[in-house]
Parts: sequence; structure tokens; C-alpha cells
Amino acid sequence: MTQLWQLSALEIGKGVRSKKFSAQEVTTAHLERLACVNPALNAVVQEFPDEALDAARSVDAKIADGVDPGPLCGVPVTIKINADQAGHVTSNGLKILKDLVADDDNPVVSNIKKAGGIIVGRTNTPAFSLRWFTNNDLHGQTLNPHDKGLTPGGSSGGAASAVASGICAIGHGTDIGGSIRYPAYACGLHGLRPTLGRIPAYNASGAERHIGAQLMAVSGPIARTMEDIALALRAMACADPRDPWYVPAPINLGPFEKRAALCIAPEGMPVVPEVKAALIAAAKILEVAGWTVEETPCPPMNAAADLNAKLWMAEMRYGAKEMIEKEDEANSKFVFDQMTKRSPDIDMGGLLDALQSRAGLVREWSLFMQKYPVLLCPVSGELPFAQQRDVKSEQDFEAVMKAQLPQLALPTIGFPGLAVATGFAGKTPIGVQLIAGRYREDILLAAGQVIESGGHTPSVIDPQF
Repeated sequence: MTQLWQLSALEIGKGVRSKKFSAQEVTTAHLERLACVNPALNAVVQEFPDEALDAARSVDAKIADGVDPGPLCGVPVTIKINADQAGHVTSNGLKILKDLVADDDNPVVSNIKKAGGIIVGRTNTPAFSLRWFTNNDLHGQTLNPHDKGLTPGGSSGGAASAVASGICAIGHGTDIGGSIRYPAYACGLHGLRPTLGRIPAYNASGAERHIGAQLMAVSGPIARTMEDIALALRAMACADPRDPWYVPAPINLGPFEKRAALCIAPEGMPVVPEVKAALIAAAKILEVAGWTVEETPCPPMNAAADLNAKLWMAEMRYGAKEMIEKEDEANSKFVFDQMTKRSPDIDMGGLLDALQSRAGLVREWSLFMQKYPVLLCPVSGELPFAQQRDVKSEQDFEAVMKAQLPQLALPTIGFPGLAVATGFAGKTPIGVQLIAGRYREDILLAAGQVIESGGHTPSVIDPQF
């Protein structure tokens, strides 16, 4: 018998709206699932069951009164602990922020609530949301429900672990260097990094972010089905005047040519055979569905990744270096030191040059996406990493960075990217990445649905540890 916590968000919304079951029943089932699996996973690090049940009863009351609660009608959702949620701590995995209670909701949180979503908990992230591994001195380490020896990804590792294990149907994540796409990949899920300006976000609890984060950081959904990614996108993307980068672009921007570029190893990056096979299989599924797929080099990723590092490290040096020293967490200090070595400090002229170079890259990528509405490429050059690999040695850190080239390049140009789960290599999750032009999430979703329907749909995992 299928349990309520195994249902997709779309199935839950339809069931609640038709009174097949109540939002309170759904929320209770997910809270019980949380109590069952979270002690092993440590995906959710802030719980508030009474608040969640109150929200569910409000949805049920609207249904009883004939009022539509919204597209997320009774769907359990989690929020990452780096996003403001009124009455809760925005810790970002830091001991020094353990008492920072938000007074107002981040726009993405507000939109989820207005859409009828039920927030059942807040999920873990590495300190400073800095890594592709989820561990910090405040909340501890999050495990991957498929295999505790594998990273659940980062920085939205808690969100991915929660979705994969049935704690929620949709997980909120953020992405400045792969923090939605990589956790989805590592936990065998789908994850959407939207276009810059598509989903509004703003944390009133903190200072305004500098230009690097303003240009590259976005919020987006992680889910088990492509339909749920689409549903979450519609709910999260509602307008909010607090985000000056928000663009009221329609979700669907009209017809497009079913033409895809396939780039198995962008700029010759190392790619393991299992990832190559997943890309070739996904390309074949698209071709069978009537798409034209052409293997071709893609525009520069190394240059884009280099700019990501320059802009992000300028932000970290100026705004977070003292916090890193004060937090005194060994892992984030090591990673910060390694990133500093890879991307030396830049002066005002260097910053201006970086922004100038970014404009040229965006133009080159835009022209490429005019010819190929979607690019099929790796999420990572390797299978999901072993836990804590990035801090084992300088050599391991470098190997991780090389494998993550597609994660780092995309935020620089601000285009949308979608991690699509395609199954397993043995027992290890694997997937592919789709990239489209600005505000063409509709193309990503269309191609993603084809790949999903022709191959693999993720299901809830019971952690076996």
C-alpha cells in the first residue's frame, strides 16, 4: 500500500483538493516519516510540528469553504536554513548565527506559504553554504539516504536528503555554484537552478549581498518528479518587490525547436565512463522522442568558472573572511584557504575586468542557445563523491573542483540548469544536466520530462543504515 509520504506533490495536491485525504493527514504522515528517518539522516535540523499542523488545518478550512488554497495545496515542503522564515533561526550552519531569528519570511518562503505549501522543517547546509558536502559544527553531518558513505551534496544537501527519503515532496535549495543541481544528482533526484531573477529572494535578517552573490545566487526546487519541479517553480516564482533582480517573465515563452547540443566532456574535462554512458543514453531518449541531437563543443566553461571564483571570492574576502575566522570551523577554513590559492585577490580594476568579461561570455552563450535550445552535459565529471572528500587533502580538493566545472560555470552567466536523475551506476545515483537560455525553464522541463519518461523516475528511499 502506498503511503502518503511516498506520493508526489502533484498527487498530494490533487488528493487534498478532492478531499480524498486532508492536508492534516498528509502533514501528519510526513512528520511521522521525519521522526522515523531523520535521526539517521540529519537532513532536517529545525522542527516545528505544531506550526506545520496549524498550516495544514488552514488549508483544510479553505477547502471546506470552497476556496482554492493554491497550487501547492497541502504539499509538504522543507526550507534551507540559509533562507529567512519568520520566527526561526537563519543559521546558515554557523554557531555565530545560532540566535539569528528572522522577523520576516524570505520571498520564496512567503510564496510557498501563499501557494498552500506546508513547511514541515528546515534543512541542513554546510557552514556558510560553502561546499558540495553538508556538515557543520552547529548541526553536524547530513547523510545520503542511498549510501551514508556518499555525500548528499551541498550546499542544499539537507533538502535533497529530505526529498529522497520522503520527509517532504519538495525541497527548497539555493545555488551559487551547484548547490541545487549537485545535491539532486548525489541523491538521485531532479533539481532546478532557475534563471537569475526568476524566483525572488531576500533575507532581511542579513546585510545586502555584494555584486557576486547578487548576480549568481538563486533559489529553486528539488523534487522526485519533473511535474513537481514544474509545480514548485510556478509557486516559487510569484512576484515580490523586495528583490530588485526579479523579472516577471512568463513561465512558458512559446514554441521552440527540438534541437539539443550534446557535450560529453566540456573543454576536455575529465569524465568517468558511467557519466558518459548516462549522457549518451539521455541523448538517445531525446532522439527517439523526435529531438535532433548534435554532439558539439559548448561555449567556454573554464572562463565562466574562473569568473565565478573571482566574483565569489571577492565577496567572501570582503564580507565573510572575518566570520570564517570567528566561526573557526576547520572544514570551511580549509576550503576557504584552497579557494584563495586558486583565485588570488583582485583589485577594483580586476573586479571591473571580471564583470566586463562576464558580458562577453553571456553573449557567446546566448548565441549558442539560439542555435541549440538545450545543452545536454554532465552535472559532474564523477559519480557522487565520498563523504568529506574535499577536505581530505589539497589533491582531493583539486580533483573535486575539476569534476565540478559545469556546476561553477553556469551561475556566472545566469542561465537556468536542470539536474535530471537517470538511474544508477550500480547502486550509486547518476544523472545528467540540461542548460537552456535565459527564462527558458520551459524548455528544460520539456526535455527533462522526455528523459524521465523514457528512462527513470526517482522514488522514495528507505535508508538502510
